[in-house]
Amino acid sequence: MQDLIAKAETLLEALPYLQKFSGATFVVKYGGSFIDSPDATIRNGVARDIVFLEAVEINPVVVHGGGKAITRAMEKAGLKADFIQGQRVTDEAMVKIVDEVLSRQINPEIVATISSFGGIARGFAGPDIFTCRKIHLRGANGQPADVGYVGEVTGVNTAPLLDCIEKGITPVISPTARGEDGRIYNCNADVAAAQTAIALKAQRLVFMSDVPGLLRNPKDPASLIAHLQSSEVDGLKRTGVIDKGMIPKADSAVAAIEAGVGKVSFVDGRVLHSLLLEIFTDAGIGTEVVL
Repeated sequence: MQDLIAKAETLLEALPYLQKFSGATFVVKYGGSFIDSPDATIRNGVARDIVFLEAVEINPVVVHGGGKAITRAMEKAGLKADFIQGQRVTDEAMVKIVDEVLSRQINPEIVATISSFGGIARGFAGPDIFTCRKIHLRGANGQPADVGYVGEVTGVNTAPLLDCIEKGITPVISPTARGEDGRIYNCNADVAAAQTAIALKAQRLVFMSDVPGLLRNPKDPASLIAHLQSSEVDGLKRTGVIDKGMIPKADSAVAAIEAGVGKVSFVDGRVLHSLLLEIFTDAGIGTEVVL
């Protein structure tokens, strides 16, 4: 009987959030090593969370990554991955592999998994949704460094996404984009997700990765920063608390918050149902960023 009562209390804890978020749009960035984890429980758990959001009349929009799968495909093709300032150098041969893996392998798999749990999802190749500008970097010597077909998302075609939302369909989007020259570019999925949230005037943006959230000490999970104001991000970058792969996430979070997105969360996708725990419980599970 106590177990049943505990379940009822969990539902009652979720009730105000269900009422508050009914009809809202949530953008979920689905990435990290768990996206192609051999543990089906983890992969399926995320899909079930998405279906749950659909069922309670929240409108999820998914932007996914797939860096590890891209690396495997490049190694299989005999291509070596080089990075400049954290950006994967992407030539014409590589961008074809990136687009193939993201838009025609991972994307349909996510759509199929959501559908297998009774959800309704539709996949979109990034170039049909995103436009971008080519990223220009400088090397350690200050000279221009060309990373090839790597872009930063600058525009979002919201019409097909809004059409899906109106029909109760979850859009699932790969992080590639069409450049000003008409070519396909590889883009950072965090930036793509943030731009999607901004364009759709989403109420929440959730970054799912393979870390517990933002940590003051990367080696100590107990150092989780549960609550963060966007104005604190620059200071944490200067002190090195936010560095490497967390920088585009943090910068994207700030951009989204300043553009009107209500809250941004960093959660650990390896924790079963972390998405629901973050959204529908008082304590949450990761790091929340607010204005």
